[in-house]
Amino acid sequence: MKSIKLAIHHRAGSFSEQWIAYCREKKIPFKIVNCYHSDIIQQLQDCDALMWHHDFTVYQDLLFAKELLFSIQHSGKKVFPDFHSTWHYDDKIGQKYLLESIGAPVIPTYVFYDKKSALTWIRDVTFPKVFKLKGGSGARNVRLVKNQRQARKLVNRCFGRGFSQYNKFGSIKERIRRFREGKAPFYRILTGIGRVFIVPEKARMVGAEKGYAYFQEFIPNNDYDIRLIVIGDKAYGMKRMNRKNDFRASGSANFVYDPIPPRVLKIAFETSEKLKLQSVAFDFVYDEERNPLIVEISYCFGTKGSSKCPGYWDKDLNWYEGQFDPQGWMVENLIKQ
Repeated sequence: MKSIKLAIHHRAGSFSEQWIAYCREKKIPFKIVNCYHSDIIQQLQDCDALMWHHDFTVYQDLLFAKELLFSIQHSGKKVFPDFHSTWHYDDKIGQKYLLESIGAPVIPTYVFYDKKSALTWIRDVTFPKVFKLKGGSGARNVRLVKNQRQARKLVNRCFGRGFSQYNKFGSIKERIRRFREGKAPFYRILTGIGRVFIVPEKARMVGAEKGYAYFQEFIPNNDYDIRLIVIGDKAYGMKRMNRKNDFRASGSANFVYDPIPPRVLKIAFETSEKLKLQSVAFDFVYDEERNPLIVEISYCFGTKGSSKCPGYWDKDLNWYEGQFDPQGWMVENLIKQ
């Protein structure tokens, strides 16, 4: 590997824990920096690259993570994630335009920026449709809209008081579901009840989500989606089964490690290469002709289910059985750039 010194912004529970461990194991020079400090540019003077696993749930990250990373990249240093990989993070509207622009196979998606256009569209389409806010993961802020009446109600709210970044009662319902399935302790329900009165910082600081309406076609007959992660020239993934009596798979924590079909792998590798993505997690479903469609993408991803994948594929679709280190791949690929 080339001689390079990395700067790593550390946050407990993030990719940085694996980055640091990998650098220590491989004796790659690095230092811990704090991107929240005003002197971050000075902190990076003796470094060649910055790695920061920023997270949309952290309000401070929302304020400036993308801007800082692009500024560092513009100075000539390497960064992870870079501009291509992160500008559309947690932005389903941005992803719609990005994926459509390269002709990627995506679920038909409709975005409206005024109430009149949205209501006119509602009169002319069939239902059900899927309503989403542009941000959020784990199927947060995702609803199945069964008829015109429900759609009109949502649109009126989109261009009225809007939606909170935190769905208090939806969160409690989800915590109860996970507890009943043995996937979360009881105290998580109690903390959810507490958040009815003390909402997370992001929801308090960001304010209501409004001024647009976002709908996707509902694709029936899918009892799972495929989560496929591509990092450079390697990929791995699994099926995520739907929640019980629900059309949503994201956040179910019910994983099946069947082989990923070659067509899905090929689409993922081709899309990642076209968009010059360092790291990307794809969510796929099938249309009624069994063609894979991209639901959304993200530079980062949860590791609880994906860490148990039994192996990975290379870009030639060769399979490699055994344990692997995705965060280590991120470090390796950054150094090779």
